This record gives sequence, C-alpha cells and structure tokens, in this order.
Amino acid sequence: MRRHLKKEMATWAVLVAAALLAARAASAHEFPLQSVLNAFVRLEPDRAELIIRIPLHLLAGADFPAEANRELQLDQSDPASGRALAVIAQTIQLREDGALLVPSLAVGRLSLPSDRSFESYEEATAWIGRGTDRTTPVYADQGYFDAHLTYPIRAPSSEFTLQTSLVPEMRDHLKVYVRFLTLDGSARLFEITSVSGAVALDPRWHQAVVVFVREGFLHILSGIDHLLFLLALAVPFYRARLVTLLPIVTSFTLAHSVTLIASAYGGVPAGEWFAPLVETLIATSIVYMALENVLAADLGRRWLVTGAFGLVHGFGFAAGLTQTLQFAGSHLLLALVSFNVGIELGQVAFLMAVVPLLRLVLGRLATARLAAVVLSLLIGHQAWHWLLERADRLQRIEWPTPDGPTLVVLARLLVAVLAAGGLAWLAAREVGRRRDSALTRSMWATSRHVNPQPVRREPGRATGQGEKARG
Repeated sequence: MRRHLKKEMATWAVLVAAALLAARAASAHEFPLQSVLNAFVRLEPDRAELIIRIPLHLLAGADFPAEANRELQLDQSDPASGRALAVIAQTIQLREDGALLVPSLAVGRLSLPSDRSFESYEEATAWIGRGTDRTTPVYADQGYFDAHLTYPIRAPSSEFTLQTSLVPEMRDHLKVYVRFLTLDGSARLFEITSVSGAVALDPRWHQAVVVFVREGFLHILSGIDHLLFLLALAVPFYRARLVTLLPIVTSFTLAHSVTLIASAYGGVPAGEWFAPLVETLIATSIVYMALENVLAADLGRRWLVTGAFGLVHGFGFAAGLTQTLQFAGSHLLLALVSFNVGIELGQVAFLMAVVPLLRLVLGRLATARLAAVVLSLLIGHQAWHWLLERADRLQRIEWPTPDGPTLVVLARLLVAVLAAGGLAWLAAREVGRRRDSALTRSMWATSRHVNPQPVRREPGRATGQGEKARG
C-alpha cells in the first residue's frame, strides 16, 4: 500500500512539474537583435545581377583596417573590399538549375547608415558604380558594404535559387530581404534566413507544395498556444483511440482553413486592433476548453466546439503565414491548401505522442479523473494569464471608426463564417442521422435475436404428427 502511494505521489509530481515547466517555457521568449540585409536579384537575357547591402559587423573575415576609435582607414580599404566580395560570393549563393553560379564581375563600396540608395534597383546600381567616398568617415560598427555581382546564365527561364550561409550561427536572426525582378517587369519580395535553405525565386507547383506542407507542420509544432489548445482537447479523452479524436482535429483544420484562406485573399479588416483581438480570442478558446474539461467534456459535440474555435485560430495562422506566402510564387491557393495539410499532419503527430503519454501517466493513478481535472486547470491557468495580458494590450489600442471598406470586409467575413457554420450544421445533422439509423438497425437486430419469430408449420402436418404422437 505504501509503495502504491509513493508511486502515485511521484506520478503526480511529474505531472504538475511538466505542466509548470511548459507554462514557464511558453512565457519565456528571448529575441536577440536581428541583422537585416537588403538585396535585389534581377534577370537579364544573358545574365543575373545580384546587388546586396550588408552591415560591416557581419563581414569580420574581410578585416577592414580601422583606427583605435573604429573609424575605417578608407585609403587602405581596397584589399579588404576584395576580401568582402569573395566572402559574399561564397556565402550568398545563386544557382541556375542547381548549378552554382560564379560571378564574372564584382564591385563594391562602403556606405553610411544614412544612405537611402537601396530603395530601388536603379538607385542602388548607380550608387555602387560611383565607388567609395573617401572623404566621409565610416565606422566599422555602423557602416555598410554594398556589392554588385554579375553572373552569366544560360537562359532567364531556368530555375533560380538563392541561399545564404553568412554567419550561420545567427540562424533565423539574420534576414535577407530580396526583391526578385523578372524579365517581364514583375517583382517578388522574399525574406531568407540561413535556415531557409535554397529558396526558389520562381517556384514550381511541386516546390510550393513541399515548402508549405513543411511550414504548416513546423508551424503547429512551434506554436505553444495552439499546442495547449490541442492538449486541452485531448486530456479528458486520454483513454480514447486516436481514430476517435481524428474527426475533432479535422473539424479544427477545416474551420481554420476557411479563415486562413480568407485572410490570404484580403478578407480581414486592416488595422492594428485585429491581430491583438485574435490573440485574445485564442487565449479565450484555451480557457474555455479547460473549463469544459472540468465541468462536462462531451466527445460527441467536442468537434463542434473545436470547429468554432478553429475559425479564430485560422486568423492566428494567417498572421504567422504572412512572410511565408512569398515562397508561393503564382501558386497561392495550392500553397494555402498545402499549409493546412501540414498543420493537420502536425496535429496528428502531436496527438500520437501526447495521447499515449497521457494514457501512460494518468492510467497509473487511482484518481485519474482528478488528475485530468488538475491538468486542465493548469492549462487554463496559463491561458488565463495570456488572456489578461492580451486583453490589456487590446484595451490600449485606439479603435478606428468603421468605414465603408472595413464594413465590406467584415460583411464578407461574416458570410464566410456563416457558410462554414452552415456546413458544420449539415455535417452534424448527417452524422446524427446516420448514428440514429445505425442505432435503429442495432436495436432491430437485437430484438430479432431475443424474440425470434415462430416457425410456421402446415396445419395438417402438425395435426397429424400430434395425433401420431398421442396414438
């Protein structure tokens, strides 16, 4: 008895500690300073042009000569400029059909932080062509190095990719903003980091599918608020089979697909108030789910609840997808569908890991129901803090006066939500009809088994057999 009590207490301790650590990790975000690089890639019939501006502190290998006060010795900077161009050619890699391009021409210059030449490709090209101004002081921890590299290419219709490995230890905190200019005059904006890999500047449809399935999978697994929502969803049903939870998860995915696609096509209001409102509603959804676990968790209608909150979470997914849509190229709708597929796969993977773990931990407790309640309360406690913080930020925002365009967007959004709700109602009605039909068939089969119908016999044969038996 004592051993069982110790085991029970140890399991409780692990359960509470894990929940507290998860809550602490959810609120402990540290964001280091980011370094931003601006670049252009332009295609011509026989060449590709790369123009890029890099902060000098990222080019430590170039070793620009400087005075004790960090002022660069501009009259002795030409060898360092050559080394900087070599570093850029090695770490900012442009490929054509997978083959690494080697620049045939490379020029560069030093610039001040106050320069605004990179607002357009033409201005940046002309600025770099003038060479370094040796009369204006430039400091090593404040200046920029601007480079213009020219690459021979086979054809502008080839598949071009860009990849950066400059300062790889900075991972996604070093961002390269690239404006890709094609022959037909169109332009696309990309945000690339050292973890982005080789980014297709004009992606094919299958490349967009791969990129966005991966992004959706990683996005759901890195979003702590969405994971807590899924955890709260699964806690009271830890004994259920995973296939039983799939309709609930799928309803969540289908619902957030509606608002995600609507957001991508401009179907959300503009303004600083909308994103904080969505974040507040997401925290509210977790609190509600936790309270429902404590009071009355019904597996039969849980998919309707998750579907309703999925509409809210879709706006949150859209906010995180804004920068990633640059990699869709001309395949926006396909990219959105692929992103949702990735989210669905991520949710299933999370539940495949969490549900057996909950079954293992809670199944060892004699007070499993109480443990599920406590875990739900811990989840709700963390979400409640998020709710208060986000609601406080929301209150400090100046709400705009509704105008015509905003009302039109809200009306379209309302139509989309009502359409999704109507589909959910029809689905629920169909599920209920099939369930009632299955129950009726089951009851009829049971009734026939318990009260079988008497076998009819021919009257004459029955009477004759009876008389023979009596004789």
